[in-house]
Amino acid sequence: MKIIIVGAGEVGRYAAKLLANERKDVVLMDEDPEKLTELDNNYDLMTRTGFPTSIRDLKACGIKNNIFIAVTPDESTNITACMIANSLGAAKTIARINNYEYILPENKEFFKKMGIGTLIYPEALAALEIVDALKGGWMREFRNFGNGELSLIGLKIRENSAIIDKKFLTGFFNHNFYRIVAIQRANKTVIPKGTDEIRANDLVYFICPKGNEEKIRLDTNKPKINIKKIIIMGGGKITYKAVQNLSDNYSIKIIEKDKNRCYFLAEKLSNALIINGDGRDIELLKQEGIADADAFMAFTENSETNVFACIAAKRFGVQKTIAEVENIDYIDLAESLDIGTIINKKLIAASNIYKSMLDEDALNVNCLTYSDALVVEYAVKKGDKITKGCVRELILPADVNIGGIIRDGEGYVVDGDTIAQAGDHVVLFCTSMSMPKVADFFQ
Repeated sequence: MKIIIVGAGEVGRYAAKLLANERKDVVLMDEDPEKLTELDNNYDLMTRTGFPTSIRDLKACGIKNNIFIAVTPDESTNITACMIANSLGAAKTIARINNYEYILPENKEFFKKMGIGTLIYPEALAALEIVDALKGGWMREFRNFGNGELSLIGLKIRENSAIIDKKFLTGFFNHNFYRIVAIQRANKTVIPKGTDEIRANDLVYFICPKGNEEKIRLDTNKPKINIKKIIIMGGGKITYKAVQNLSDNYSIKIIEKDKNRCYFLAEKLSNALIINGDGRDIELLKQEGIADADAFMAFTENSETNVFACIAAKRFGVQKTIAEVENIDYIDLAESLDIGTIINKKLIAASNIYKSMLDEDALNVNCLTYSDALVVEYAVKKGDKITKGCVRELILPADVNIGGIIRDGEGYVVDGDTIAQAGDHVVLFCTSMSMPKVADFFQ
């Protein structure tokens, strides 16, 4: 089945790359041919210049009986394009939107009748990641699998950590508390082998069963962060949705420049104090208690402003900082500045689109913010190739690492002798290029 994506912005390009790596038949269309040039040269997909709402252009892409995804920056264009695609016989339609009201459960049937099967609202997805980031205050990145029986934790490792300079072949990591599945070092993803070791400033990814997070924190010498007081710079849609999802246990201040937006937030958010001002004003931050804040979050429309605001907050002693970085290409730079957790709503949206295109055996797929890699949860069926031998006997691709298994409602770290069984959920780390090879083990 062909997948037609209209809109070659960051969401469309990233989703197209992931799906092309998955050996999907992908067509990416945009009215600006310059946006398509780089993809034409570097990825196994077809590009086409055309308009999202042109019946002629959509027909030329081969809409009938195929999947149609509209992710242009304009919500009305995406909705209209999906309606046209549905009328032309598309098997499935997905639209990127900017209005939270549209994804409310009571409106699902309304959009279905219009021919729109799935709505992607990036701000709401980003807000959920922010809530998770606050729960794991000492973690750089956090993902749950199953019903929370296994977790992925990403951490920046410091020189005072007990796990640095320990080669894997020494047996130091041979325990059942956690498994290190990958190391991100100088923009390179390393799947650890026996002679590898962790170095200071590596970003390390752990898979651990529920309840073992504290062991990781102690081994990496991370301070426990009890987040109560939060200051947020910028009162846009992400802030609005994130605060709506936060409990009343937090003391929240939102600093927003636009007075009318302040009135709106004050009316809608009973669990936050709204301050009309410029979050870049150091004196204002001091006045509002930045030195006593446990977390600082910057969600303005300007990525550079968000990054530098978080750097300033760190200098005031704030332990947890979260910045929205709009440009995917800036993520590596922002990470190198060590500002804490980075939120990119376009990457999150593309990941969710990609997830909806995978085989049903892939229950959960997470594209990592700091690494060009995926963490995937697969359901194991009777007769699957992965059940034919223990982990050490499976000839897995070099850039694949099985981290854990969920069995009968319990999470377990795997070792070389682990054998997957029908009914298990297997959580593994891999690059996007390896996904087709990984899928072969679940057939």
